Amino acid sequence: MTQDKIQNEIEEKGLASIPGSHSVDETVAKLENMLREKQVKLFAIIDHSGEARQAGLEMRPTKLLIFGNPRGGTPLMLAAPTTAIDLPLKLLVWEDGEGKVWITYNTPQYLQERHQFPKELLANIAVIEAIAANAAR
Repeated sequence: MTQDKIQNEIEEKGLASIPGSHSVDETVAKLENMLREKQVKLFAIIDHSGEARQAGLEMRPTKLLIFGNPRGGTPLMLAAPTTAIDLPLKLLVWEDGEGKVWITYNTPQYLQERHQFPKELLANIAVIEAIAANAAR
């Protein structure tokens, strides 16, 4: 699957996907440092490929970071309680079949459309775009 095809299919689902320039583990370490520096709480890292390996299955490197800041997320959940299903924010760092690493996340616009919270609150979660872009470098 080509990079353009991956990005087009992902965008149609309310996701953004940015090609990375480091391995999955290096990208995750970079994200951990960035979140720590910004004083954003990292709730969990789920190592999907590691869990698959423990179950006797093979999966390309795939890790999910779950993070957030109550000051950003709480106003969204107060405005639209269903937003809680999508918060804390998540970044998926994964490797495709060609060995290319991607950083994928729900776009803030998609979350706003899905839950109908006021557009003025988009700024509360827009930080995910900058975090993903910086981690991809």
